[in-house]
Amino acid sequence: MEDQIIVRVANSGDTHYAQTITDEMESSAKARGTGIAKRSPEYVAKKMEEGKAVIAHMPDGTWVGFCYIEVWGHEEFVANSGLIVSPAFRKSGIAKKIKQTIFNLSRQKYPTAKIFGLTTGLAVMKINSDLGYEPVTYSELTDDEEFWAGCKSCVNYDILMSKDRKNCMCTAMLYDPADHYEPHETSEEFKQNSKLYERFMKLKQSKLLQWAFKKEEGSGGGGSKPKSLFQYFFNL
Repeated sequence: MEDQIIVRVANSGDTHYAQTITDEMESSAKARGTGIAKRSPEYVAKKMEEGKAVIAHMPDGTWVGFCYIEVWGHEEFVANSGLIVSPAFRKSGIAKKIKQTIFNLSRQKYPTAKIFGLTTGLAVMKINSDLGYEPVTYSELTDDEEFWAGCKSCVNYDILMSKDRKNCMCTAMLYDPADHYEPHETSEEFKQNSKLYERFMKLKQSKLLQWAFKKEEGSGGGGSKPKSLFQYFFNL
């Protein structure tokens, strides 16, 4: 069955699924007894029209799953939100495919943005981890007030506010593109990301220094190791 499921970027022709999706979001949250930021069918439909959502369905049109993109802090942060799978298709592995597709779409649309998520689900945490997300504190997420306002419909909102938005029942996870060098990037694009470039140069220097030390030891030179690459290559 999984092989027959179509996972793709949603469009304006998919808005008829919006009510079904939001109903299932609410029903699922109640069944788990956990919180979720409530979204209206109109909001979900708009994400489809903007090409900022991924939908999964069977060839006959039966709805299977959904996830969407939210952008915060002047495109500094992106959230892959609202992951939901129809009960009939859960534990089929389709959630991972949806997350992978929405992650790829986010990287395509916002290549320099940090991608984050808040979740109480262990399965989602595992999927996020496989994609390169790492657990972080809430302070590393966006400070956009509109994002946090979306938590008001969550049953755990009082807990969030009592902790000054520093912690809650959800686990925060973040993917920072600066920590993941992509080989296909051109050198100019790579250098434009200063943080990534600096980390790369430090790694390059470290590897080169290790090579220099091994060469020194292999030559039987003995004595103290060179203090820097500059000293080594210029025999100072």
